[in-house]
Amino acid sequence: MNIQSDLFLRFAAALMIGFLIGLQREYASGEHGRRLTAGERTFALISLAGALAAMLSDLLGSPLILVMAILTVTVFTGIGHAANAFMRNRVGTTTEVAILVAMLIGALCYYDYITLAAALGIASTVVLNLKLTTDRFVQALTPEDITAALQMAVISLIVLPILPNQSFWDTPLDVLNPFKIWLMVVFISAISFLGYVLIKVMDASQGIGLTGFLGGLISSTAVTLSLSQRSRGAESAPLMRSLAFAIHLAWSVMFLRVLAQVAVLNAALLRTVWLPVVLAGLAAAGYSLFLYYRQRQTQTRSDVDFSNPFDLMTAFRFGLLYALILLVTRAAQTYFGASGIYLSSVLSGLVDVNAITLSMAELSRTGGLALPVAARAIVLATLSNTLVKGLMVSALGSPALRRMILPGMLLTLVVGLAGAALL
Repeated sequence: MNIQSDLFLRFAAALMIGFLIGLQREYASGEHGRRLTAGERTFALISLAGALAAMLSDLLGSPLILVMAILTVTVFTGIGHAANAFMRNRVGTTTEVAILVAMLIGALCYYDYITLAAALGIASTVVLNLKLTTDRFVQALTPEDITAALQMAVISLIVLPILPNQSFWDTPLDVLNPFKIWLMVVFISAISFLGYVLIKVMDASQGIGLTGFLGGLISSTAVTLSLSQRSRGAESAPLMRSLAFAIHLAWSVMFLRVLAQVAVLNAALLRTVWLPVVLAGLAAAGYSLFLYYRQRQTQTRSDVDFSNPFDLMTAFRFGLLYALILLVTRAAQTYFGASGIYLSSVLSGLVDVNAITLSMAELSRTGGLALPVAARAIVLATLSNTLVKGLMVSALGSPALRRMILPGMLLTLVVGLAGAALL
């Protein structure tokens, strides 16, 4: 590409990026019935001006030209903002800041950082377009959510770095590494917190299926418990199919969550465990799909009340549970071999599938446990957890819900066990 064509490309990129940001601003102003300081044409020209000012600074060897251009646009933008604030009682500064960003992006385009400029332009547009979503999220926040977020920051950025990253005891206590244990606490807390944030942002109360999917990221047990209780006294077949669909969907997300945890912690174990876990998850998801097509004409709202899944006591309890399961599993391996591992996994899965998944990933990663044994242990834990949730439905749910859940639960257990036998 010759120099002339290269310059045209840089200026064209500046023009298009500015136009993209301005288009979003123009759309947002029309949607809310407001008049903005700048629209798509002005933003395109401002970004072009940034590229032109950068070129003149380069040709004349004086960065002051670019600086003065930026200051000039800043002054005009400030005047426009003041006029809007005085005449229309408008005090927001989002568009004004976006104008400055667009000009600087134009300068980046001239200096041949086109890929970076395009990425920044797209990111800026996405941030500008998130207003409705973020507004709904902020309105849905409670003081407890803010406290939980701060506590999450404390355990991640303050507590974790100061913990010793070593074990102080011999086998089987050698697995008790304070840093690694707390790292798993942060990891699981972050996954649950992400699911909770998604529920807040996406308003899962509008649909039972969305509740099942996002609730599975936080706790499939919580979804099972809540929807089973809701089914009591209601024998409507469409409602029962909707509740069963959401419960099975949450169960299938549990298998997906297990795979994600293993993928992050131990890629070698993932290559061993993925087949039985995927098969069991597909069985649960397939039955969910069957229920979905049977109830898709019914619009069912969700009234599952998800509280914030994180607080310091929850983190400490999970840390103790994880350390205990890690210790029990190590001791079972040392004194009873593979059979001890399988038994401890089944028992652990009755309480929590996250802790046993993390412990198997950690023990097999350090070479203390064979990959097939760790994989079977994880599968057995997920299946015992599924069985417990099925028993929960039987104890708390309506007879109609039990009849709809039972075939899917049995299918998931049989497929999971068959997959484990292939390891």
